[in-house]
Amino acid sequence: MRFQEFISEQKNTHMTHIEDKVLYGGVDGTRQAIMALRSLRDMLGGEKDGSVSVKWDGAPAIFAGVDPRDGRFFVAKKGIFNKSPKVYKSDADIDADTSGDLSAKLKLALKHLPSLGIKGVIQGDFLFSSSDIKTEKIKGQSYVTFHPNTILYAIPANTEMAKQIKAAKIGIVWHTTYTGKSFETMRATYGVNVSRLRKSRDVFVQDAMLRDMTTATMSKRETDEVNEYLSTAGRIFNTISGSTLRALQEDRKLAQLIEQFNNTYVRKGEVITNSKMHARRCVTWFKNKYKKEIESRKTEKGRAAQQAKLDEIIEFFGDTTQLANIFELQRVIILAKLKLINILNKIGSFKTFLKTTKGYRTTDQEGFVAIDKLGGDAVKIVDRLEFSYANFSPDVLKGWDKPGRR
Repeated sequence: MRFQEFISEQKNTHMTHIEDKVLYGGVDGTRQAIMALRSLRDMLGGEKDGSVSVKWDGAPAIFAGVDPRDGRFFVAKKGIFNKSPKVYKSDADIDADTSGDLSAKLKLALKHLPSLGIKGVIQGDFLFSSSDIKTEKIKGQSYVTFHPNTILYAIPANTEMAKQIKAAKIGIVWHTTYTGKSFETMRATYGVNVSRLRKSRDVFVQDAMLRDMTTATMSKRETDEVNEYLSTAGRIFNTISGSTLRALQEDRKLAQLIEQFNNTYVRKGEVITNSKMHARRCVTWFKNKYKKEIESRKTEKGRAAQQAKLDEIIEFFGDTTQLANIFELQRVIILAKLKLINILNKIGSFKTFLKTTKGYRTTDQEGFVAIDKLGGDAVKIVDRLEFSYANFSPDVLKGWDKPGRR
């Protein structure tokens, strides 16, 4: 069984974390999440039925290509998939809709990307402009660096990649290809064949794929640990009612609220160890949340409506056994995911750091995307606790925390 329907027939403007497929994907999505981890385990074991890409921490998201409506080259941000697609074909178009650093980057993209001869539409992330490139020493080694967002990327100086970056006007990492006769009907496939793009000294082009996974093969012990997690996930999955998963899938608002509750722990860097207690705390969180909603309503009708919503949620989860099982399944999926992430982090031709108020701190990649080779479907695999710290800590400096980037 392949893991499918992660981004096919959707636009890649948001990709769900693998453990949240339990909340949003229903029975099929939950099964596919487990299969995605099994496929990744198999890839690290030497099988070639899929591929893995690095999730680069670039900004902003860039879309570029040929407008199917008039054949003209454009660049765009995520507004490309609005009901009225928002694309930019001139500096005036960009000035009319953006400002500051975003405007400057879009103008650079519009100026330099036509040289690549892009056919159709592709999506990527902006990594740097020439003014962002630095040569600096970090922990005794000389690197060429750029810092687009939270992670600072460091390429060993005097390497071929470093030379290309220093010569380029902009750098883009491409990750998604779109096909279709209109923006409204385009389908997304994860991956971009950058070998089909024309070479340009002015544009550093990177695709997101991991080419060599031989340095990240699993030991027998690691394989056994992942297998145990996946077997446990399968057993827990069988204890959860299909009707409960389908109801969550249909009630996206409820699923979002559960994810919001979980994120209160992610942001604090807390790991869930007791799923039954976590379920009880979730119900208490719902009660407190709706109590505030009830108290904020000015009419009896409004208060009664909010009370009815709370009563429906409490009745839905009953004695919280099903909710606890959902949280336990998410917990085990996360444990398997983190084990696989630790192995994948051994791969790479560059270093990644966090720039803190106390100097540089070594960090891992933002995450990875496991891709079904046959279907082009994908799922995001990220260490959320690590990057919650990076994103929310006041001690971590971001790429825009410097002169001229406000």
